[in-house]
Amino acid sequence: MGHLRQEVEPGEVGLDADALARLDRHFARQVDEGRLPGFLVAVSRHGRTAHLTVHGHRDVRERLPVETDTLWRMYSMTKPVTSVAALILMEEGRFGLDTPVAEFLPAFAEPRVYVDGSGRDLRTRPAERPITVRHLLTHTAGLTFDFYHAHPVDALYREAGIESSVVPGTTLAQTCEVYARLPLQHEPGARWNYSVATNVLGRLIEVASGQNLDDFLAERVFAPLGMTDAGLCLTEAQAPRLAELYGESEQGGIVPVAGLPLRGRPRLLSGSGGMVASAYDYHRFMEFLRRRGELDGTRLLSADTVAAMTSNQLPGGADMRSCGAPVHREPGKAGLGFGLGVSVVTEPTLTRSPSVLGTFGWSGVATTTFWVDPYHDLTVQFLTQLKPRGAHTVYPELKQLVHQALVGSTAPAGV
Repeated sequence: MGHLRQEVEPGEVGLDADALARLDRHFARQVDEGRLPGFLVAVSRHGRTAHLTVHGHRDVRERLPVETDTLWRMYSMTKPVTSVAALILMEEGRFGLDTPVAEFLPAFAEPRVYVDGSGRDLRTRPAERPITVRHLLTHTAGLTFDFYHAHPVDALYREAGIESSVVPGTTLAQTCEVYARLPLQHEPGARWNYSVATNVLGRLIEVASGQNLDDFLAERVFAPLGMTDAGLCLTEAQAPRLAELYGESEQGGIVPVAGLPLRGRPRLLSGSGGMVASAYDYHRFMEFLRRRGELDGTRLLSADTVAAMTSNQLPGGADMRSCGAPVHREPGKAGLGFGLGVSVVTEPTLTRSPSVLGTFGWSGVATTTFWVDPYHDLTVQFLTQLKPRGAHTVYPELKQLVHQALVGSTAPAGV
């Protein structure tokens, strides 16, 4: 078990303590008004944690406070970790970025692509190119999510029994077989559509490595990086530290909701959203990325591979809004490209909140988020457990407030 600790005063690393206190007050007010259960926020610069705040409760009913060793459902913040696992295997020569997925998962050998229609009148055609590892990592494979209601293929996912990206009661292998039987929304490589792709990537890792996904992550990622509490399930000793999950009520407050069944090894091992971890664990992971593949003398990836992971890989250098499927064409995707498992700022002037070229990160459905800003040598994480009813303001507010804390280090125009 590791505890994240403040290591330096903000001013020692070019951060404004008053601005960070303002950040704390802003989110503490949301807790006190009953809009958030509790939170942890950590800001580190040059590898040293300069700001660490916990506020509110990990369990509101039991009045259990958020603590520095609280465990959180990371949901989609699992995806960058699974992407790193795949890139480890790539560097070992098990496959390449442009290796067809069907070489490991034969069910994906003959994908079909949506043409038009819906329901029984839906028409498809054979795909012109195979789904590759690159397509999975960049969410350009043509896969989708059942909870979108924007395309006829989304409805097919629901009709196939997929709920929240999985088929209840199945294994990862069985759920991936269901994905493979469904048509793609678009030609592989043509568009960005956030999807079940990372679950398929997790299954590919299992086949290529000969290990279950949880064992591979524990042995090849978590242990080498010192992520001592991270995993795809909880031990009995860990369980009391897990934060409860909440949703937004119609009145704007919060109510308890069911979360991932983390007690006991899950039947389906999700590389898409199944990880539980502490702030210390994710700090270690962010530092590994900030240091370009190495941490405390342990190198898991080459600097070149991390550079590729954290660079925009979308066709023609497009951003997620212009390259995205229609469901993703909202203003919040403007100026953001996508690398091999993380979003990447490509045009700071188009983003919703202050940002710097090359900043990368990702978020989770329970309002967890992280980013790494290479220009300012900055890492930030915000952890809570709230599933919002719609778009939440936490992310742009957090980025604005952190930006205000940077002292004398404004990026030049275009950076």
